[in-house]
Amino acid sequence: MPGELASRLQPIVAEAVTAAGFDLDSFEVQQAGRRQLVKVVVDADDGIGLDEVAEVSRKVSAALDENEHVLASAYTLEVTSPGLDRPLTQPRHWRRARYRLVKVTPAEGTAFVGRVGHAGEHTARVLEGGKLRDVRYADVAKAVVEIEFKQPPAEDLKLLEDDASGIKAAETEKGSK
Repeated sequence: MPGELASRLQPIVAEAVTAAGFDLDSFEVQQAGRRQLVKVVVDADDGIGLDEVAEVSRKVSAALDENEHVLASAYTLEVTSPGLDRPLTQPRHWRRARYRLVKVTPAEGTAFVGRVGHAGEHTARVLEGGKLRDVRYADVAKAVVEIEFKQPPAEDLKLLEDDASGIKAAETEKGSK
């Protein structure tokens, strides 16, 4: 039942989240006694703060109330943002991790830690040990952001920024031909 209910509610919730200017990262409905627990995880390219989570929560709640016939029971709404330990599974996750350290476990080979630069549709550029390397998302078994307690080295950020500028310029030139 919760799976069927989730499939009917997901477009309603996704529309409310998108209308608020955010991305629906994940959505789940669970039975919690006589109530339904509706869990919504939202994100944005620049991250999302508590005030924005509250705004999304109000909009999703209003959308669910307008469609109460779909729920047909009492519900508890839980809206949150993804934690730092969320795996990087989509290109947008990699874009949001720009300049962050990530631990990458390839499907084949040895795990490594590097700093994310430009993230495209199929690959991300990662600075590892002073060298740039392309990481194909399809070749990654797992990738997570590493928690840092100090500022990243300025020279690493400059190298990644210059590299991203070069990639964007090449894409623009390629698109104009």
